[in-house]
Amino acid sequence: MSKKNILLLGIALLAVFTYGVSAGHYKTFPFDLLRDTKYLFLEPQEQAPHRPQIYQDISKIDGLIRIDDENDVLKKRNGLIQYIWLNNGFPYDKMPNHVEELHTHDFTSLNNLKQIISITVDDMEYGMNSISYLFLAESSNDKLIIFHQGHAEQSFSEDEDKIQLFLDRGYSVLMFSMVTHGLNNEPVIDFPEFGNLRLNSHDHFKLIESDTFHPIKYFFEPISVSLNYIDQKFDFQSYYMVGLSGGGWVTVVYPAIDPRITQSYSVAGSFPIWLRAASANFGDYEQTIPEFYRIANYEELYIMNSFGDDRRLVLFYNTFDPCCFSGTLYEEFPFGDSIESKLNELGKGEFVILLDDTHNEHKISDWTMNKILELMEDSST
Repeated sequence: MSKKNILLLGIALLAVFTYGVSAGHYKTFPFDLLRDTKYLFLEPQEQAPHRPQIYQDISKIDGLIRIDDENDVLKKRNGLIQYIWLNNGFPYDKMPNHVEELHTHDFTSLNNLKQIISITVDDMEYGMNSISYLFLAESSNDKLIIFHQGHAEQSFSEDEDKIQLFLDRGYSVLMFSMVTHGLNNEPVIDFPEFGNLRLNSHDHFKLIESDTFHPIKYFFEPISVSLNYIDQKFDFQSYYMVGLSGGGWVTVVYPAIDPRITQSYSVAGSFPIWLRAASANFGDYEQTIPEFYRIANYEELYIMNSFGDDRRLVLFYNTFDPCCFSGTLYEEFPFGDSIESKLNELGKGEFVILLDDTHNEHKISDWTMNKILELMEDSST
């Protein structure tokens, strides 16, 4: 082959590579065709080894919902509160251990930011703590968004773009990560039976369960305590909640027990137990505690979360999610119809499921963020 032909071939290959990168990044032709072809041929092969048969008859989901009226909602809410906090009741009066104003040098690029306040809850059992940041909007719409990162491994700065989107519209933002993740600690426990163990996995929590302590408390008490402080110090008109993955799970469960949250937007956060068993990821310890979900299963939690005047729960599923709770699986077993039907019978609240097919990652996409903001703005007009 002549040098000229080699040069032309090299230029052609470079052009094809450049166009391929561009198509992948900007999702131009033939991105959709290649994406659909990939999932047509590869996804079933990848999922088949760990996807057991689903035995649940989708037409009989209604029978799993043991809620017939508002009194049933209250009974289940009280049952969950008693399970989490035993006989101590919901901690409406408890305040954070440490509150301090932070310098904003780590978030210098944020606009419409008035102040950052660090809120620490560190008196939970076994020395577990939770650190949240409150980003106060300078020009405020008097609404607060609780944003739960889930299993974030670094800091709140990794979601700085989402914080900015909320601030741009006047929302203040209260940021959380899962306990043992993000800024939170990993306490070391001296077990007489097992020796020293660092609690750096939620699956370790089963080792500290007892008749006097249920570790699921770790996921909810920091939110309730932080909101108690915010109730006392500020005058927000509404509390909304947004969460991804494990944070999406918290966004489903916590508002079911705390009606102070009026709107909830959970992304890739939960499936009913029977559908979880068919996914690649059955869920962490907290997502499958039998005693907890016998009080209120996921179908009932969805109703408890969304039930009430001006209350709303939206579940987002990523259609091609490589981690868990994929929209593809939901399309096969659309349990949401039963939730909507029961909520219509109860007469209060809104429940919606939306699928995001704009990407193939486990994340909150630009499309989902824009849809969340659109729904929030629609409800405030």
